[in-house]
Amino acid sequence: MRGSTARLLGATTAAAWLALAATAAAPSRPIPARGAARAYAVRIIVPGAEGGGTEEVTAPPDTVSLGGSFSFPEDGSIVTTGSATASASSSVAASVRAQASAEVVSFSLFGGEITAERITARSRASASRKAAAGDTTGTAVTNLTVLGQPAPEGLVQLADWGYADVSRGTAAPLATRGANAYRSSALALSIRLTAAHAGLPADTQILVGFAEVTAQAAKVSPRPAERPEKPRPPRRPAVPKNPPEPAQPTGPRSTPRVPGGVAPRLTPRGYVFPVYGPSSWSDDFGVPSRIPSIGFHHGIDIFAPLGAPILAVNDGVVFSVGYIPIGGNRLWVRDEQGNQFYYAHLSGFSPLAVNGRPVQAGDVLGYVGNTGDAKGGPFHLHFEMHPVGLLRLGYDGVVDPARYLAAWQHLQDVDFPAGGSSAGGAAWASHPSSGSAPVPGAFLLQASDIAQASGLDRSSLEQALAGRVRGEGDSALIARR
Repeated sequence: MRGSTARLLGATTAAAWLALAATAAAPSRPIPARGAARAYAVRIIVPGAEGGGTEEVTAPPDTVSLGGSFSFPEDGSIVTTGSATASASSSVAASVRAQASAEVVSFSLFGGEITAERITARSRASASRKAAAGDTTGTAVTNLTVLGQPAPEGLVQLADWGYADVSRGTAAPLATRGANAYRSSALALSIRLTAAHAGLPADTQILVGFAEVTAQAAKVSPRPAERPEKPRPPRRPAVPKNPPEPAQPTGPRSTPRVPGGVAPRLTPRGYVFPVYGPSSWSDDFGVPSRIPSIGFHHGIDIFAPLGAPILAVNDGVVFSVGYIPIGGNRLWVRDEQGNQFYYAHLSGFSPLAVNGRPVQAGDVLGYVGNTGDAKGGPFHLHFEMHPVGLLRLGYDGVVDPARYLAAWQHLQDVDFPAGGSSAGGAAWASHPSSGSAPVPGAFLLQASDIAQASGLDRSSLEQALAGRVRGEGDSALIARR
């Protein structure tokens, strides 16, 4: 989904946030007051190689890093900065307070392809027994230029090799079984490569200006009731037929905890990779979402060209085909075990994308795009896995798809018959509901703007569009007025 940044938290931060929620695991125990903070100025993550970055600071105890200029590598051919500083502090008293900041002056990337005068990230949070609050006020990128042009806030396409994301951060309450808690997180500028560039491989990330804090107030255990209620037999939670969709943004909600300890048997046997052809992805599952109503990134973004075929990962049934504001064109597939898979941001559907239609592994269900809240961003498939054992949790019942995607088979060939079935056109015609979806006249595999092609004279194109068609039969001429 839009705005995801791969491995933003990392194992250390994810463990810290989960530890806060775990303090409420035992109903009879009190919840202690805690505060934590961390920050860094620059971090470069290179897949399969050693990256680099400035010093990361954490609290407690309070820590400050006053750095001079920074270069990566040593010759500065990729990143150079002026001063780079970071600080983190926390205190636990009548109320818990935590704050973190990072600042970079005179940032330059790829020899000046991306520059900024100043990049600042600030996060604050406080919590007491009465209330909790936080903000990322002060997070900003000053005078950002991308490929020689001023860049706005949000996602910015970087030619055909990546994108930049300018963000002011997020702040929201934490769910800790009644104890007031708050988390604020800011990543001012992130750059992600979707193709190799300047000697770096695809999926490389450059993160600039990161500050994250959490504050949790103490909660005293309630006194036991004099007359305990008669225990009631546990109710078996009802398994919903369909998981709830991602909610339309309406304001912050309590950030859900990423489910853990579930390993569905989705082995390579019988499962195929959901995108056909060249693609790239990294494990950005569980990072904070820019949409407060969602909380965390529930899946993985798989980047591929516009129109790349999207495939059924296993034999199953298609359901919930349609459009929603966040996911855009989306559909679900339920496999024969009852596990459910969510596909979002499609540019369009194939004729097999019909509610209730059986499909086989490798069937073409639709095509890669950027619809919904991904509009204007890089083309990709947002893919989620909802195992049958977690369906009781609704939309939050997900697992990290990374290790499964890495193991599943990449198909070397797919069929594009009139019905799109891997069994051929006869299989499509055998279904009486085949008329529920239109039969395509053509399949879009990739698109580009010819007006941007080198050597094309825009005035010639404008003259052609201003002309009128004259001719007879199959012959026609475009004439100037």
